Amino acid sequence: MRPEKTYLVKEAADYLSKSDYFFLTDYKGINSEDTSTLRNKLSDRGAEFHVVKNSSLSIAAKEKNLPDLSEHLSGHTAIVVGGEDPSGVAKTLVEYNKESKKVTLKAGALGDRLLTSGQVKQLANLPNLETLQSQFLSLLNTPASQLVTVFSAPARSMVTVLQAKADK
Repeated sequence: MRPEKTYLVKEAADYLSKSDYFFLTDYKGINSEDTSTLRNKLSDRGAEFHVVKNSSLSIAAKEKNLPDLSEHLSGHTAIVVGGEDPSGVAKTLVEYNKESKKVTLKAGALGDRLLTSGQVKQLANLPNLETLQSQFLSLLNTPASQLVTVFSAPARSMVTVLQAKADK
């Protein structure tokens, strides 16, 4: 392999190593100003937007034992990687596409599972990581508060009876 191609494959492999997920997009028709806007929105989530060569990404994915991406690697391809919250990054991509109609989702991967563009959009509809964590903590807290309510019910009943007796 030529040194230039080896460099591009290594660069694509580095992108794939940045997180346990990635999204493939079609960036056709986007100018440098729009690219900067999208990159800024993604950087708020800790993610990065990189234009990649399809053949380099295909070779890098095979080297990393990822699912076959060949059906999604046609035309203009960019990869979005990084960040702690894949659903938040997917949400940013979907919102940007709604605003600009320029960057469309091709596919994605979460762990070793390949996602279609529809599945990535479903991922975008999930609540963000902070919301899921707060919902989980609320679920853990609910049984304890219900238990306190049950234990305090006899005492409240006794107080209510004594108050009624005193009022009489």
